Amino acid sequence: MALEIHDIFEPELDRTASTVQSYQITDIREAVRDKNRVNIYLDGKFFCSLDISQVVDFKIKIGRKLDKDEREQIKRASEFGKLYARALEYNFQRPHSTWEIQDYLKRKTMDKTVRVRNRKTGEYVTKLRKGYDPSLIPLVMERLDAHGYLDDERFARLWVENRNTRKGISRKKLRLELQQKGIDSKIIDKVLGENLRDERDELRKVITKRQKRYDDQQKFIQYLVRQGFNYSDVLDELSREADDSSSWLA
Repeated sequence: MALEIHDIFEPELDRTASTVQSYQITDIREAVRDKNRVNIYLDGKFFCSLDISQVVDFKIKIGRKLDKDEREQIKRASEFGKLYARALEYNFQRPHSTWEIQDYLKRKTMDKTVRVRNRKTGEYVTKLRKGYDPSLIPLVMERLDAHGYLDDERFARLWVENRNTRKGISRKKLRLELQQKGIDSKIIDKVLGENLRDERDELRKVITKRQKRYDDQQKFIQYLVRQGFNYSDVLDELSREADDSSSWLA
């Protein structure tokens, strides 16, 4: 079942009649940069932005009064919505592993200095842009998982099937790349075991693509071995290439 916003932030709280209502929603406007979000104003000042589903979940409407706890919950939900949207954008660029997405979110929680243009003066100034709350990362990952966006086996399979299909790549290098992306060794074994790419065919692709760049055969051999190909296979294929060239010249 998909994780809903109320499962995370529980916007509906039990209130007593004596609870002090100290903030009032005075305006709701469509966000300029993201048409799927709206800007919320409290007491005449911009407060935060929410996506449409969050507006419904929190029963946002002009004139409604909020206490301090409700205000903080809505603010946190706003941050969650923004971070979740960033995660979706990142994942839709190309498939990513779970580790890659989590690492991306961690980077989004870091403060950084940015140059921004003053709309009135046209001058650029440097300001500190605060990162997202790190405690939101597990919530974003949970939502992504609930919607089926975290699937390391599917990612690994796509990576192996599409990586350097024309240029060639060794199984050893594929394994290393998947390890660097945080894929579990059992998943790597399974995916590589299913893949039908022949190691000799991949080696021949690399030789054809890169051989003209090397005048020194020993350096070329070292390069091919560094790419993860077996030393004896490299010698056999280069010898075969040389024999084919000699036969053609004869």
